[in-house]
Amino acid sequence: MILNYQVIAVFTDKTLEYTGNPAACFYFKSPLDDEQMQKIGTKVRQPASTFLWPAEQEGHFHVRWFAVDEEINLCGHGAAAAAIFLGKKFNSHEPFTLHHRKGTVRVQWQENDTFIIELEAVHLIKEIEVPAAIEEGLGIPIMAMYETDGKHIILVESESLIKKMNPDFAKLRGSDIYSYAITAPGKKAHFVSRTLVPHYHQLEDHATGSSHAALVPFWSKKLMNDEMTALQLSDRGGRFKCRFREDRNKVYLEGRYQILETCTVEI
Repeated sequence: MILNYQVIAVFTDKTLEYTGNPAACFYFKSPLDDEQMQKIGTKVRQPASTFLWPAEQEGHFHVRWFAVDEEINLCGHGAAAAAIFLGKKFNSHEPFTLHHRKGTVRVQWQENDTFIIELEAVHLIKEIEVPAAIEEGLGIPIMAMYETDGKHIILVESESLIKKMNPDFAKLRGSDIYSYAITAPGKKAHFVSRTLVPHYHQLEDHATGSSHAALVPFWSKKLMNDEMTALQLSDRGGRFKCRFREDRNKVYLEGRYQILETCTVEI
């Protein structure tokens, strides 16, 4: 069976030469089984493969995300890529609702040729002691570490520390914490971050929507600001326009994108 798909990079910025995070988008009339989706995700070797098929209600779709090595519960950049993919497929700037295993994500390809996604805000549970494996593996001074319902947050003093950080992933795997965003105040944005996933094939994520579901409320409270810009300082780089609606417990992430290629894969 030969399948068509499109690779879309999101949270890009031409001025900063940020190439964002790519996702492969697939559309089906009915779902494939888990084994088939994982096989495709492994074969196309993108940070995420987004699998979409229609739900009963108009404008609603089911979604699953697979990385090279396993399924992703919530993939912000994969949802953002779906906004453009569905918007262009159906020639619509109306919002779409994506139903994933743990909830919904609302996405929209906007008329100004940007996208916006709406995520449930993720809040701090408690401050925790920094595991020795993480402290040694990051190799930079850590001010605090926080547990959340999603990715953990590690706070450091400055953007320069995050830029120069050279993680030792073998040491980081000594901790059973699977993913975390290292963050600091920004020089040209309200805050900056990098997201590490040392137990997964990718090791470091390029531009991470799910991290910002926690980072946006975190920095909103610190900076007393509900509207912010953020930069993810990965090799590819990502730029986010962020908004926090505390009354709705929602995070809104807006960004730009680039359609990289249309491809086929045989399974």
